[in-house]
Amino acid sequence: MQTNILRFTRSIIFIVTFFSLISVWAQQKLPVRKYTVGLYVIQAEMATTQAQRQVGLMNRKELSQNEGMMFIFDFPAIQCMWMKNTLIPLSVAFMNEDNVILNIEEMQPQSDQSHCALKPALKALEMNAGWFKRKNIKPGSKIELLR
Repeated sequence: MQTNILRFTRSIIFIVTFFSLISVWAQQKLPVRKYTVGLYVIQAEMATTQAQRQVGLMNRKELSQNEGMMFIFDFPAIQCMWMKNTLIPLSVAFMNEDNVILNIEEMQPQSDQSHCALKPALKALEMNAGWFKRKNIKPGSKIELLR
């Protein structure tokens, strides 16, 4: 009996520790690059690996005004995003290999609803909800890396 309780206690401690580490890792900032679109400069964290793309902006409680996350996929395809475990509302702009915006979708927090590119996309930029609309950034606009 004591052995089972000890195993159970160790399992609980492991699970709590594991999820605490995942939560801390998910909130760490990734490398940042600056982009421009129109007159605006964006500071975008770069999610370039499968693991980074899966975590994205999960568990973040805020995102500064001109900050976002750039998702770079392995190849152009109909990419989709969702908001599971994401606490803040976001807008996502899907882009082709030339960094031209294909479509922009509005996403609600903690939703399993898929938001997809209308054509094959190589990148997606997430910003605070309504950011693109407030800046009059529309499909056809080009997002450029600031050198």
